[in-house]
This record gives sequence, structure tokens and C-alpha cells, in this order.
Amino acid sequence: MDYLTLALGKGRTAIQAIDLLSQAGIQFEDFHPKSRKLIFYDHTMGIKMVYVKAIDVPTYVDTGAADLGIAGKDNIQESNSNLYDMMDLKLGACQFVVAGVDKQTYTEKQKLTVASKYPRIASSFFQKKGKQIQTIKLNGSVELAPLIGMADVIVDIMETGTTLKENGLSVFETIDQISTRLIVNKASFATKSTRIHDILNRLRNVLG
Repeated sequence: MDYLTLALGKGRTAIQAIDLLSQAGIQFEDFHPKSRKLIFYDHTMGIKMVYVKAIDVPTYVDTGAADLGIAGKDNIQESNSNLYDMMDLKLGACQFVVAGVDKQTYTEKQKLTVASKYPRIASSFFQKKGKQIQTIKLNGSVELAPLIGMADVIVDIMETGTTLKENGLSVFETIDQISTRLIVNKASFATKSTRIHDILNRLRNVLG
């Protein structure tokens, strides 16, 4: 059987995505989020799922290593990949925000130092505002940067705002709304259109 390959990102929405796929009739019965396995199959539907780091999903889809992917809009935008963003799966809703300690510094300073896991998104946002920035790429504990003087502000995703508040940070601006998306490789969409449309229709029926 010629399997479609689906890349699923590890993380907080993985179990919800698996549940959504199951409701759509796509079932990976041996999947468990703590499993060491990286490849799972739905032999009935002819779908192979590769379980990868969330930030890598757009790369798998862009290069054709996967026909489809389930990834957060944050990782899609940061990757700047050439692919089709086909559907909002309405999972993991959150916001991209600019946050910091001193809003006056943010407003008045001519050149900002911005810490973020998403330097491409941060640069694009401030470029549109005509603001000069220096970006610092951090992979964790981004909230710490303004507290120790490493950066003036951070650009990060926010779900409830609790972590920001607990660390004395405030939201200065909202950049974008973020959710989990279904993405498709452009070549696959042309050559495997019928099967991909079947999956899209199944998911649309579940989502309503």
C-alpha cells in the first residue's frame, strides 16, 4: 500500500490531535505520547504518522518527507516554509504577544532588544512597525530575559497569561492569534489530491 505520511508535533496538543483524528476515522491504536516509537500506522486508512518535534513539522512537510502535518501556527510562521495551510483544527488556541516589565521603555526606546523563541516572527512584526530591534534567540525560560536585563521585551506565545504575571511581566501588544493547523505539501496536494481531500472532509465533518 502507498501510505500517506502525516507528521504530528509532540507537545501539549498532540493527544487532542490524536483524538480529533480518531473521531475522523483515522486511528493509530498503538500510539502513546510517552512511547519511544516514532512511527505509527493506520493500515486501514493507509496513513503513516511520524511523531516529531513540533518545530520540525513544517520542515518535514515542506521537503516532502511528509505529505501532511499537524503543527501550531507559531511554528509554521517561524519556519517560513513553502506549503499549504489548509485548515484550523481549533486546538491549542493562544496568542503571540509582546511582553515586558517597563512599557515606557518599550514605547520610547529607539532600538529594542527582543528575546524570543521566534526571531523571524519578532523581526517581521517590528519591521512592519518601523522599529529597529536586535533579536536574541532563546529556547526556554524566555520570561527571564527582561528580568535580568538581557532584553527589553519578549515575543512569545501566551495561553492564559499566568506565567507572565507570576514573573512580573505585562502584555504590551498582541501580534496574532495562534492555533493548531493542518498543513499539506504542495506536490502531494497535486499528486494525491483525492486522498488528501478525503482527510480534509473527514476533519471538517468532525469540526462542524
